[in-house]
Amino acid sequence: MPDAAPIKVVGTSAAREIDQLLDIVAQARPSGPVSVLQVGARIAPVNRAERNWRHLVEARYGPRARFTGLDIAAGDNVDLVSDICDRQALARALGRRRFDLIVCEHVLEHVRAPWRAAESVQALLAPGGHLLVAVPWVHAHHARPDDYWRMSFAGVALLFEALQVVGLFYTGTAAGLDVAYRVTRGDVLELSPAIGAVEHGLFQLTLDHAENKDLLQRQPGQRLPLSRAYMPAMLVNVVARKAGPVRDRAGA
Repeated sequence: MPDAAPIKVVGTSAAREIDQLLDIVAQARPSGPVSVLQVGARIAPVNRAERNWRHLVEARYGPRARFTGLDIAAGDNVDLVSDICDRQALARALGRRRFDLIVCEHVLEHVRAPWRAAESVQALLAPGGHLLVAVPWVHAHHARPDDYWRMSFAGVALLFEALQVVGLFYTGTAAGLDVAYRVTRGDVLELSPAIGAVEHGLFQLTLDHAENKDLLQRQPGQRLPLSRAYMPAMLVNVVARKAGPVRDRAGA
């Protein structure tokens, strides 16, 4: 039996991956309205540099676009104030509406019960619809309003186990830098635990004691040298699809 194809790290960008996702959603729904829900849509001063999904969706789908921004608090870009964990409140607000694409970026780490949020998202996704989730695997503490979780790819896949994972890429958070990576085996996306073997080489920089001490001394504010290892921020981005044929939906 021939050896399995080797695992490869393939460079890409978040912009390219998102363009491909929007294309896939358009191909799945070639006519009629395209309904998109963004969970955690509020634009705050701290994250104004983030991509504007409303603009992306309207630019891609034109008059077909039906965009809803959902958040737990009112603010810029928010159409509906509701808790993603409260399925009864969501049912009252959205009725039988289902979405061709749901975007949930930088949300689940701030949710007390992400498994409940995942149940709500899966219920709101239309048959044949797609989901994009972005969560930190490595990130500094950021309490907005609080910071509870870090998630690996396997953790995200477990939360959304009712869906089929069709995409996975890693990104960082450096301002102005749009570099992302996929892990493949040959030309096929690798989704097994074997991807963990490449993460050390991709994202970790280990410093000796003197270099670590020098690094900490050059940082603003108080730094406590508890570790000799430094790891840059890393986000896990997962694209998943709900089983079933795409159907026409009145009032979407």
